[in-house]
Amino acid sequence: MAARLPASFIGSFLARSTPRQTCRFTRSAVTTTRWSQQFPSKSIRAYSSEAAPAPAPLYAKLKGDLKTAMRAKDAPRLAVLRAVLAAVLNASKTSQPIETDAQLVALLRKTARASQEAADQFRAADRGDLVEKEESQIRVLEEYVAGSGVQSVDEAELKDMVLAVQSELAAEGVDAKMGEVMKKLLGPGGRLDGKDVEKTTVARIVKQVMGAKA
Repeated sequence: MAARLPASFIGSFLARSTPRQTCRFTRSAVTTTRWSQQFPSKSIRAYSSEAAPAPAPLYAKLKGDLKTAMRAKDAPRLAVLRAVLAAVLNASKTSQPIETDAQLVALLRKTARASQEAADQFRAADRGDLVEKEESQIRVLEEYVAGSGVQSVDEAELKDMVLAVQSELAAEGVDAKMGEVMKKLLGPGGRLDGKDVEKTTVARIVKQVMGAKA
């Protein structure tokens, strides 16, 4: 309900106002009253945006494990979780956010490769302490990959899938070029959609299979 001005205030204002000011005040009061009557405050609601999608199960686990690692002062796990969660946050601000378990597994594998490269460099520099630090983080990353529940695909399975896709494209009358085969494999609903597989590995296998058939 709109607040009302005391009668004494209105009377005092009108007594001291010029005719033009009085007219403006009266019009404003009438407009406010009409608005309040037509659109009472209780009928005006702010519509919230649609609820955000639930986070991927693996992401929820990583966030939960971060708190546990902090309490346990588990340095290797803390370093891994902070790095991975920061990467997910950064990706959320781009056109390629990380939203699925399969995408998270790909990130974990990428992080593990970076740690392995760092460990190799430290080993060459005779820095055993830093080698152990990187390798301990690699073990944590591999633990999460293994427990992710995301299906892995080996090279033999990949070759069978590539051959099957080539046959499907041929039956559809589509020229089975490498780009078409990759799109069919990795696209939404494709044979590799949601699976733990590296795009570079898929590309290599596709080239091998297509080269063998040429």
